[in-house]
Amino acid sequence: MKKTKSSIAIVVNPMSGRDVRRVAARASSMTHEHKRDMVARVAAGADSAGVEEIYVVKEPFRIASMALEWMKLNAKVIELTVPLEHRASDTELAVGAFLEHGVSSFVSLGGDGTNRIITRVAKDIDLIPISTGTNNVFPSLIEPTIAGIVAGLNARRRVDFESVKERAKVMHVKTASGVKDIGLIDAVLLEDDFVGNFLPFDAKKIKRVLLTQALPDSVGISPIGGYLEVVTSKENYGLLVEMGRGKSYPVPISPGLFQTVSVNSHQRISFGEEIVFAGSGVLALDGDREHAITRDTPISVTIRRDGPYVIDITAAMRHVVAEGMMLVAK
Repeated sequence: MKKTKSSIAIVVNPMSGRDVRRVAARASSMTHEHKRDMVARVAAGADSAGVEEIYVVKEPFRIASMALEWMKLNAKVIELTVPLEHRASDTELAVGAFLEHGVSSFVSLGGDGTNRIITRVAKDIDLIPISTGTNNVFPSLIEPTIAGIVAGLNARRRVDFESVKERAKVMHVKTASGVKDIGLIDAVLLEDDFVGNFLPFDAKKIKRVLLTQALPDSVGISPIGGYLEVVTSKENYGLLVEMGRGKSYPVPISPGLFQTVSVNSHQRISFGEEIVFAGSGVLALDGDREHAITRDTPISVTIRRDGPYVIDITAAMRHVVAEGMMLVAK
């Protein structure tokens, strides 16, 4: 559908930042009230930038609905209804509904896993990911008000943001049975683990790690590689880490929870280069253990830069000021 009005969509994962990994570590839970406040600030920012429509979906906790119900906005709030299954597919359905209404400027509230789900459905969108999850590398800890301003300006096409957005790196996953999936930050082979386990990773079970971003200033799997070699979102390669006898060092596997890992080797992985995972256990993608794996059913992973266009809001705001647009009446 071709949009005639400027629109943004706010994607909220009700369960991000509330799983058992936070209880098992030292992280506070992200409450629904906190998320409502964040939604309201995104909406206020987008409204100040002159966006005409703000799309949300109706969900059981009414996070976005309650946040916007009594706000005095010039923008029209459009609440869509989608069939809910109370699992990750709900986010896919919400994103699909937004796309059907022609929305291409998105703000997400969630973690790596939430944005992975969004990317499964929508790769040709402009995305501002705000962190509300447990272990986050893909989304950022940014002020929702400013995220809303940038999303609104982007939706209105008043400013050319091409220079301040970057297409995300994506891991493309294919199982032996032909099932396809994706990851955004890390693919991890966990030996003797099982699908659906929500506890923090046991470092002794980690056998192989593929990273699109290896960051020493992050929490989770990314610093395992990030302590050896820094790989940001901008480099056109990934990092493969083979666990085993070698360098041993502690990493924060979850907020405030350190485990010692032992790394045998690491190497850069070019775009399109196939990495095969085989063993006994699971392949976890961005923290979610979803794919059982055996030696007879290997899983292949390749990295490409074909994900959503992620907007750098700091660079975007500076670009807007340089263009004199913040002083122009909306």
